[in-house]
Amino acid sequence: MRKSEVSSTLTVYHDGQFWVGVVEHVENDMLKVERVVFGAEPSNEEVYTWVLERWSSLRLSAEAEPVGPRVGRLPGNPKRRAREAAKAMHQRGPSTASQLALARERERVKDESRSERAVRRQDEARSRWEGRCERKRRKHRGK
Repeated sequence: MRKSEVSSTLTVYHDGQFWVGVVEHVENDMLKVERVVFGAEPSNEEVYTWVLERWSSLRLSAEAEPVGPRVGRLPGNPKRRAREAAKAMHQRGPSTASQLALARERERVKDESRSERAVRRQDEARSRWEGRCERKRRKHRGK
């Protein structure tokens, strides 16, 4: 039986304009992310209710980023672990890997919308052309 390690992290930070949450989900060393905009500063209770109500309906990024194995020292000096936890609490924003994953997801969505827009534009041009041809036919028939 193969073990799989799963971890999820929600980081809430202020990006200069809004309060943003970044969900990082690591499963089998593959990172998937989702960015959530809270708007005004959420209280602890609001974040907790958001996690309870909407965590299962998150649309994580389609593309998964490979993440190296976690190098953690669980056993060891508890004071060091407390310092590392305090340092992680004061760190601003999401990890670099999640920022890269969010950027790739934005590019993927942008490419999809660009191709959909091109197809829609072609369909509209074709329908306008068919309308012109139909008007020419009716005019030629004398109707």
